Amino acid sequence: MINALKDGEVFVFGSNKEGWHGGGAARVALNNFGAKWGEGVGMTGRCYAIPTMDGSIDIIRRHVDDFTEYARIHPELTFLVTPIGCGIAGWSADEIALLFKEASRLENVTLPKSFWNVLDL
Repeated sequence: MINALKDGEVFVFGSNKEGWHGGGAARVALNNFGAKWGEGVGMTGRCYAIPTMDGSIDIIRRHVDDFTEYARIHPELTFLVTPIGCGIAGWSADEIALLFKEASRLENVTLPKSFWNVLDL
């Protein structure tokens, strides 16, 4: 688990769209990196929230695509992606990692090993 951020680093975590950051990486984001209660999508504090609790894989894909575009237009930031959706939300790395294929090509996005294990196949 990421427990500190350097200047210019952003903690990317799975959330619910209501921004109720009650557990898992969302709680870490709230307690340690300035995520705001009630903000469940996009930049919040030194974090980027991607909803994973509120719908289908297609809905998550749209949020990941939005994140990828945000990362693309902010090369001055480094985005540290946690294994979003693979904890409380109940998705597998096999299901979620493929959504990050485009993001994996960006130099300023780091992905968890569990996602690379899927993407490197």
